[in-house]
Amino acid sequence: MSLKDKLGKFVNGWAQATEEQFTGHPIANLFRQDLKDEIERLVKRDFDSFEIKASVGAGNWANVPWLSILNPKITTTTQDGIYPVYLFNADGSGFYLSLNQGTTIPTKNLGKKRAEKRASDIKDILLAQFPRLKSWGVQEIDLKAETALGKSYEKPSISAKFYSSSNLPESDELIADLQELLKIYKDIEEFDFEPLLEKENYSESKPIKEPLTIQGVILSKPFLLLAGISGTGKTRFVREQAKTSGQFTETYCLTSVRPDWHEPSDLLGYISRLNGSAEYITTDVLQFIAKAWRAIADSGLTIEVQESEDQGECLVVTGERDALEQVLPYWLCLDEMNLAPVEQYFADYLSVLETREWRWTDNSFTYSSDALLKPATIKAVADKEKLREALGFEGAQYDELWAHICQYGLGIPFNLLVAGTVNMDETTHGFSRKVIDRALSFDFGAFFPNDYDDFFTPTSRNKRLSYPIWSNASKADLANTFDVDGTKTVAFLSAVKTVLKNTPFELAFRALNELLLAVASSQPQDDLTLKAVWDDFMMCKVLPRIEGDTDKLTTSNSKALLVELNTVLAAQLAPIWLASDTDEDGQRPDLYREKIVADGATDEEKVLRIPCRSKAKLQWMRDRLASATFTSFWP
Repeated sequence: MSLKDKLGKFVNGWAQATEEQFTGHPIANLFRQDLKDEIERLVKRDFDSFEIKASVGAGNWANVPWLSILNPKITTTTQDGIYPVYLFNADGSGFYLSLNQGTTIPTKNLGKKRAEKRASDIKDILLAQFPRLKSWGVQEIDLKAETALGKSYEKPSISAKFYSSSNLPESDELIADLQELLKIYKDIEEFDFEPLLEKENYSESKPIKEPLTIQGVILSKPFLLLAGISGTGKTRFVREQAKTSGQFTETYCLTSVRPDWHEPSDLLGYISRLNGSAEYITTDVLQFIAKAWRAIADSGLTIEVQESEDQGECLVVTGERDALEQVLPYWLCLDEMNLAPVEQYFADYLSVLETREWRWTDNSFTYSSDALLKPATIKAVADKEKLREALGFEGAQYDELWAHICQYGLGIPFNLLVAGTVNMDETTHGFSRKVIDRALSFDFGAFFPNDYDDFFTPTSRNKRLSYPIWSNASKADLANTFDVDGTKTVAFLSAVKTVLKNTPFELAFRALNELLLAVASSQPQDDLTLKAVWDDFMMCKVLPRIEGDTDKLTTSNSKALLVELNTVLAAQLAPIWLASDTDEDGQRPDLYREKIVADGATDEEKVLRIPCRSKAKLQWMRDRLASATFTSFWP
């Protein structure tokens, strides 16, 4: 097909495609392969160093697909700098070839208003210095966008040409327009406009501290335990989270745990030799994990083999932060998770979970994980093509990925979130500290209460949750938080650790890392929000580890552990510890829910204020110990 044919097929098929399932769709494949390859061939003919990047969505259709051309001497990221880009209208009515600007990094550094002013100034300077730009195209574009991300491409456009899907020019004209813009772009390489911006003194503007969000509240761990009495809506909560993606059937998997599960093969499959040759029997869970990997591959992120000094060769995902904003969370719900011993059937996942590793360099990341499905297991399978088909990697676009999986195994995809629903009664198993340490344990009634008065007219709603993007905390991750160097958080956990020292509940190094990750993920901007993070950490990670009778709950200096912990938390969590149920000014913000307010309300008006969670839970545990001579976190 010619360039005109490929562009025409894409734009004319776009509107219908967005109504259909994203994964494996021929329109998405046309964009990522045929169209991208064609543009790359045309660009490389004259400008071999230029790089091509493209996105049609990740797990879900983008509102505005784009295909960018980057000159490394100007920029290597679409988040900053100047570059030509094909921007396709959200409604399929046509597309623009635009000389545009990346605004993500400037916005982060300068704040939205100053970044917009800087982009406008750069536009004026370039139009004045390169008159060909003004005559080459129009200076305003309308992408018919419905999302903030799609609309953000419009204002930074410097000059652009529009092509209607109903009247596309011939390929020669399309190519000539591209070549002319590339020549102008090459000339801009030598032009230094920074001195002309110095009078605005952008660098003196302090960065605006805004919460870092990627499709919702970033979790610090991808494994959740939702504990509570039957009927509170734990399974429904996971379903509703998956529905926020707009691709529910794609991003949700429900698996009911059976009481006879005692090994990982019940969850992840096994090799069978009943028919003579070795055949791998897959499960819904393993197929869902493979589906999450395909979503990463379909997003345009790179899945490749890298070699490092500490790991040797391994399979990694690499890309830029802006690409993560379109990779959907995939929710695996293990219903009634503790009907069987979790440490037995979930052992492989629990071990591999700790091998996940994110490495960030500025806005570029590398992610890796050890294998759940080992390469040795795959090599033992006689018919690998049958396994490939069972896992959904049969398309030609997955040839390279499947080859990598066969050699390095199938690990935990970064967009996989596992949520286990838990009821604690005589029919279920308890959790060891090994499991609790690797999970975020939610007392469901405390975090997501069933308020009968809100049944018909709810006043609050749950926030959307998303996958972690860090594995090891660093000071750089905390730079834009209220605890800029982590010293406040370290001091808090040190005080808690002192109480638990020489007891079965003593905290290890992992606890500090995960608390710092919780701070980095929540990005608190004030004291009350920082202490809300600490409060939730006590609820999710520390209090669930504590259980026993009076003898067990005694510190090394013969004092009641719960009383000592109460004293320390009263000091460390002031003022939220002292705030009454009616004292909204002293109460902490809820990090997982928000008020339902009228359209146009400010972020501050959406904040839901609640009393200290760990204070109420600790009192409940103390009362239970006094009345029953035994206590635990679990309801």
